Amino acid sequence: MLDIQKIRDALTSSIMPEPRNDIKGRLAAVLIMVYGARPMIIMTERPNTMNHHAGEISFPGGTWKQDDKDLLDTAIRETKEELGIEISRHDVIGQLKPVATLNSGFTITPFTIFLDDTPSLVPNSEIASILRIPLLDLLKTIENDSDPTHKSIHEMYTFKFQNHLIWGASARMLRQILAKLSAAGLV
Repeated sequence: MLDIQKIRDALTSSIMPEPRNDIKGRLAAVLIMVYGARPMIIMTERPNTMNHHAGEISFPGGTWKQDDKDLLDTAIRETKEELGIEISRHDVIGQLKPVATLNSGFTITPFTIFLDDTPSLVPNSEIASILRIPLLDLLKTIENDSDPTHKSIHEMYTFKFQNHLIWGASARMLRQILAKLSAAGLV
């Protein structure tokens, strides 16, 4: 039987949301929201009209602004703007390692949260569709494509959900989750 508490424990970590001075490029933050007895995650499909990451599958979040207290505030603010959901920073349970995008110059800090129930979501114009994805099933679809032409990242990962391909920074975040769950003996 699946133990949700063990998954939650594996994804729980220290949270250090302050923007680091050593990071080059633009800063962004996302929320990896997990919910349900059979853990599901929420991802979004970006419209093809977006300036950055058009048509890609990503976690809700966005660009850090000077008015944000820290990167966790960025993730919460952007998630509320994109999906209309109120998140309390006290409910956030962990943080993954920052991930850099290859083309747009963002360094993205992912935060993890477990929600008690299925959230009601109202997407804004930055969201073409909302994907509710079974977490453990998704993690089983990993493909590793070592591409020697990429000098900054030695491994490229992809995950598949229905007819959607998850790649780039989002896939590297999922790879971190897979590593944490594997270390805990859960996958």
